[in-house]
Amino acid sequence: MSAFKDSTAEIEEKATERMHFRAKPHIKRAIQRAAALSGVDDSVFTMTAAYDAALDTIARHERMVLQPEDHEVFFAALDNPPKPNAKLRAAFERHDRLVKSR
Repeated sequence: MSAFKDSTAEIEEKATERMHFRAKPHIKRAIQRAAALSGVDDSVFTMTAAYDAALDTIARHERMVLQPEDHEVFFAALDNPPKPNAKLRAAFERHDRLVKSR
């Protein structure tokens, strides 16, 4: 069995923000049991699990992984991009109207 790793403990900030949510009794009991088995309180256990899931979600949305068979097609499109069509031009115009770059 591996030791519990609190990935939030490494963050050099004071905990000033509150998060409020309700849980179903079954879920709360499972979290409390898992926290006790891990040797931490349920707040630390829950915050660590939520933080790790958040980092994973962010990473999956910021990174693209291509399958080997897609590499050739992807890089060929980068080397020889198609000319912008009406939908792409409209998307850029919409972006310019809606997004304020700093």
